[in-house]
Amino acid sequence: MDINLSQYFKSVIDADKCAVVICDLSHTIIYMNPAACERYSKRGGAALVGQSLMDCHSPKSRDSIEKVVAWFKKSKDNNTVFTFRNTKENKDVYMVALRGDSGELIGYYEKHEYRTPETAEPYEMP
Repeated sequence: MDINLSQYFKSVIDADKCAVVICDLSHTIIYMNPAACERYSKRGGAALVGQSLMDCHSPKSRDSIEKVVAWFKKSKDNNTVFTFRNTKENKDVYMVALRGDSGELIGYYEKHEYRTPETAEPYEMP
């Protein structure tokens, strides 16, 4: 059976309703899921792919990003950092390490997680 795992992984990320921005270790944006393209549409949306994530952040934020990446590099166990709480949108934002098959750091992604409770009934299919 020939399975294209990358197709499955991309489908998982694309189906996420929260913004996911994936970067390499040079801070180049290598992928944005549809939710991220929409969220950042006023800043260029999908056209941000190939650009530096650092161009979208203040000097203080750039310094924080560099510190997190350095922490990710220290240990294979260092994989998730809470970066901020957006009370207006009731969400938390994290930086998450991306690792290769042998555990080496290959990049990171920004993950938004909304904390608003689900209002649908379990297994409700509208």
